[in-house]
Amino acid sequence: MSVSVKDVAARAGVSVGTVSNVMNWPDKVSSATVERVQRAIDELGFVRNDAARQLRAGRSHAIGLVILDIGNPFFTDLARGAEDRASKAGLSIILGNSDERAERESSYLDLFEEQRMHGVLISPFGDITARLRRLRERGIPAVLVDRTSADASFSSVSVDDVAGGVLAVDHLIDSGRRRIAFVGGPSEIRQVSDRLEGARSAVAQHPEVTLEVIETRALSVIEGRAAGNGILARPPADRPDAVFAANDLIAMGVLQALNMQGALHVPRDIALIGYDDIDFASAAVVPLSSIRQPSAMIGATAVEILLEEAADPQLAPRQIVFQPELVVRESTGR
Repeated sequence: MSVSVKDVAARAGVSVGTVSNVMNWPDKVSSATVERVQRAIDELGFVRNDAARQLRAGRSHAIGLVILDIGNPFFTDLARGAEDRASKAGLSIILGNSDERAERESSYLDLFEEQRMHGVLISPFGDITARLRRLRERGIPAVLVDRTSADASFSSVSVDDVAGGVLAVDHLIDSGRRRIAFVGGPSEIRQVSDRLEGARSAVAQHPEVTLEVIETRALSVIEGRAAGNGILARPPADRPDAVFAANDLIAMGVLQALNMQGALHVPRDIALIGYDDIDFASAAVVPLSSIRQPSAMIGATAVEILLEEAADPQLAPRQIVFQPELVVRESTGR
């Protein structure tokens, strides 16, 4: 049988309100009363139910974070930045991995709504504007991370991925490459489509340069390796002389395929650049050029905005966009 606050109050000979004050604001109660209530708690084995208390108050002490792929170190760093900022506000981060699947994304949002999270951060797989509106109507603010809000109805913290695509392809062109392949997907992921848009914009300025798209089913090393093997299987005249990978995991898979066969050399035969600049990029067999994103700062900034919107729901949505940075290493012929 569970012990209630009423049981503690009866044992200590005080009111339920006094017990609540002892647990939440002990400075408002005399030391003798605190001691008496604490003795009753210990004798009865009372365990405080913070979850129930928070739900009665209308909001949890946790922030829900939904990311696309927990296996991608970019999102690990983003979550770390969010957690560091949340902990300063006395909040926890509850992490959900959608694994680039709409049904899993929806189930996490259902859970966070049921638990009345303090707020939700999400890197969405598709368009979930209507779903986020429902959260807001329930008093749960939401901020997009690593993606902008299509209609600016929600705050977002992201990087200009179109500019990142331009940076990557301009670098390949400046390095003398003329047959460029963009490897990555699925295209429904906004970050992928934005990076491809940037690549196309850069190529459009150079009539002598071609761009082909090799779409993958996921942004993973395995998919990158499959794309690399496909490139190797072509006749030499049909191969690209450069690859822009939609993220570093794809790039490392491509690099593995080219290195394992030994038929092609990076960067002499094919230059290679990734995106995100995860820690593994600089430690690859051929150190990987990449487009750097301030991942931890994205997470921390998103929490900062979420806290402000939770305190004042009337605040206008804000779109924070960081600029990417080109990091040149050996894979593009530094």
